[in-house]
Amino acid sequence: MAIRSKATAAVASAAAMTLFAGTALAASPGAPGAGDPYFPFYGNGGYDVSHYDIRLNYTPTGDQLSGTTTILAKATQDLTQFNLDFLLKVKSVRVNNAPASFVSDGGELTLTPRGGVRKGQDLTIVVTYADSPSTVKDRNGFTAWTKTADGALAIGEPEIASWWFPSNDHPTDKATFDVNVAVPNGVEAISNGTFLGTTRQINGYTRWNWRSAKPQATYLTFLTIGQFEVRQSTAPNGQPVVNAYSDRLGANADPARASVERTPEVTEFLADNFGPYPFEAQGGVVTPDLGYALENQTRSTYDDGFFRRGANTYVVAHEIAHQWFGDSVSVHHWRDIWLNEGFASYAEFLWSEHVGEGTAQENADFVYDSYPADSEFWNVLPGDPGSSNVFHGAVYDRGALAVHALRVAVGDEKFFEILRTWVAEKKYSDATIEQFTALAERVSGQQLDQLFQTWLFTKGKPAEAPGRAADASRSLSVAAEPKSRAKIQLTHELLDAHR
Repeated sequence: MAIRSKATAAVASAAAMTLFAGTALAASPGAPGAGDPYFPFYGNGGYDVSHYDIRLNYTPTGDQLSGTTTILAKATQDLTQFNLDFLLKVKSVRVNNAPASFVSDGGELTLTPRGGVRKGQDLTIVVTYADSPSTVKDRNGFTAWTKTADGALAIGEPEIASWWFPSNDHPTDKATFDVNVAVPNGVEAISNGTFLGTTRQINGYTRWNWRSAKPQATYLTFLTIGQFEVRQSTAPNGQPVVNAYSDRLGANADPARASVERTPEVTEFLADNFGPYPFEAQGGVVTPDLGYALENQTRSTYDDGFFRRGANTYVVAHEIAHQWFGDSVSVHHWRDIWLNEGFASYAEFLWSEHVGEGTAQENADFVYDSYPADSEFWNVLPGDPGSSNVFHGAVYDRGALAVHALRVAVGDEKFFEILRTWVAEKKYSDATIEQFTALAERVSGQQLDQLFQTWLFTKGKPAEAPGRAADASRSLSVAAEPKSRAKIQLTHELLDAHR
């Protein structure tokens, strides 16, 4: 340690104070939103998060959640204050070990750290809180947290984080995560990434420990608590696999297992098409009470209704495809949702070809013929659906037709090269539709403006299904319906609850 005289130290201190004063004059509050045109209050400006450590206690009786989230971040501008997205009751906030004043208002937690924050400064933000999440509503009167008969579900898109941990809640600010949740002995708590085991506590609670080592969006970070059968295994590629099945599945339990236990097989197939699987673990969760499926990173969650007619590997293929399209490469704005849903829906077509239940062309023909020309379906634009239609059926089905149109236009070799190049170049980041179209043109060497304009940005039913032969322009009969469509239709029935 260097030793300085008191005089030298005083001069240095005065110089630092002068510099800070000059810096403070230019400082301003961080933006209360990330600039998303659909959802202007999602996310925040002025800092970038690198890691969340979420350490919680949950009591199912009374839906009581308490704990502390520690956020590691770096300031991207000089700040007098900055925001976190959060709805629960906050007890205290510390920024770089000093207490910070805070105000909660409609999901915006505004922090004012002592002396402000300089651009480039490392931040350690500690928020302690307690509440009953199922009783908390956002500014639209909506509650994303679901209280169940034996626990709770913290699962949702485009938002869920605000009901259980403070965050910069937008896909453009990904981070790594540690999620550690203590629940009563005999209750399970499932989350993302690698399972690090349990820790038995002295108060009759067991702490479940999970780690996501790859960049992860906040809405893809999930928690499900209740009575589950937890199965652990190892995938052929050596990765850990954790699947969890609610004890309340009833007759849907075995078909659910017959589907989700094939996760490594489906992942292997999709990796052959899209490139290496981008994450460190695999798995799935099946539960009642959800009403849809969601591609939580490394561990998708499925409502048990998907399996009421038997095994359904189509929904598994859809959600696992999102690990590339949506999770690894995320939307830059929610308007870019086609990059998630169009490709995940098309993965169902690819899986159908793979298992011999209908070619991609047969599925494309069937989807095209399923919606009459006067259907409002054709007036929702997958490339810009609007905030109220982010999960509209057109984003899924017409979105898949757009992907098939690209395949037909460029041929299989260039098509799969486009997909693999896209996920390789944009891995662990976010992207726009315009960036995808530019890459497709670069890789294929073709001008594709008209194709994307027709299928993504033009209202009305296109004149013909992409790739349909001239002599096969008639509508498919029931007898000609590809076998896969029954499962894909069931997938969409439940997705309707999510839209």
